[in-house]
Amino acid sequence: MPEKVQKLLNDSAAARWTALILIASMMFFAYMFVDVMSPLKSMIEAERGWTSTVFGTYAASEFILNVCGFLILAGIILDKMGVRYTGVLSASLMVAGALIKFIGISSWFQDTAFCAWLNSWWTALPGSAKMASLGFMTFGCGCEMAGTTVSKAIAKWFKGKEMSLAMGIEMAIARLGVFAVMWISPLIYNKFGTVVAPLAFCSALLVIGLIFFIVFTFMDRSLDKDLIAAGQMTAEKSPEDEFHLSDLGTIFKSKMFWIVALMCVLYYSAIFPFQRYAPNFLQTTLGVDADTASHLFSFFPILAMVLTPFLGGFISYKGKAATMLLVGSLIMVACHLSFALLLPAFPSKWLAVLLILVLGVSFSLVPAALWPSVPKIIDEKVLGSAYCLIFWVQNIGLCLVPLLIGAMLDITGGYLVPMLIFSSFGVLAFFFTFLLKVEDKKKGYGLELPEVK
Repeated sequence: MPEKVQKLLNDSAAARWTALILIASMMFFAYMFVDVMSPLKSMIEAERGWTSTVFGTYAASEFILNVCGFLILAGIILDKMGVRYTGVLSASLMVAGALIKFIGISSWFQDTAFCAWLNSWWTALPGSAKMASLGFMTFGCGCEMAGTTVSKAIAKWFKGKEMSLAMGIEMAIARLGVFAVMWISPLIYNKFGTVVAPLAFCSALLVIGLIFFIVFTFMDRSLDKDLIAAGQMTAEKSPEDEFHLSDLGTIFKSKMFWIVALMCVLYYSAIFPFQRYAPNFLQTTLGVDADTASHLFSFFPILAMVLTPFLGGFISYKGKAATMLLVGSLIMVACHLSFALLLPAFPSKWLAVLLILVLGVSFSLVPAALWPSVPKIIDEKVLGSAYCLIFWVQNIGLCLVPLLIGAMLDITGGYLVPMLIFSSFGVLAFFFTFLLKVEDKKKGYGLELPEVK
């Protein structure tokens, strides 16, 4: 008689896509919180006496603890403890960080003895900014840990299935958070007249994200039971499958890891720091108010949001991930050069929207191809650590670049030099994507091949 095949929970399309929606919703709320202050740069400067350098320091604080080694620890926790424990921990850290940041920005905190003490040292950074930065540091630890956890969870639930499509949809949902907050944050500010109100709203959404991930943990526990029953997983890992600290050395010795990590840090250093300053850049370049600038930039994630799932599906069924990385990097260079030189010469809203939309195309091509490629070049037992180490290298750039951009703005008083810096990052990212394609062709990692036969 034919042997009965054990049906797994993730064999059900409804179950695996429900799991994806739950964890992607958490990232949607996280991305809203990341950029809740971006449309409010001029408002927070007016309310709390911040400068561009202070705002840049605050923006950089999201990544400071990650750069100091937390992300390496996060990778070890993820590979040791699994996606359920790590996901709940990361969502909890985001909620805690949001609460600290909310306290730091709030009006009542400015009159406390603790705020007065914060104001008494490192006077270039106001007490409100110090407290907000502490909260953003804590949130940043949770957010980056959550990003790697979600990637490993998707790799687990969609292994042998539509992994690139699933990652593409997850990224699209997260990008929707950027679009939403660019409209919602100024709207709430105008309603209540304070930067605290949008912050409170997005903090409440993070609590909902934590609840969603807790629901996912019950589904993931059921999947593990199915995998154990099917003999595809054991209740206890064998010594060969157990993660060891020495495995980190294997990752660091991998040439492909460094190519991907350096390409990643260069590309994202030209995207996320730009995202922090883009509304203010449009406000000063086009001579529009803060609301209009924020609304114009809200178009940035639209094409990324729409195209990323289709591109993920294309990779799943047709391949060509390395080629997508090349094209996406090249598009980013062209966009940043146009922001630097063309838009100031022809300050048109329509031109600005066109450039923002095209940059969104780049932001769909690169992430859709990059993150599903990592499991193809890294062993599964160290996949969580590999993702975290890539994020760690990326966070070094994301921490330092906002500081650099803020300082350049205060020194030069304009955005020409910052935009040229972003363009140079794009050129270097293109170089490393070219190296990635060459190595894939030599070693046969299958980055250009489809996932679904």
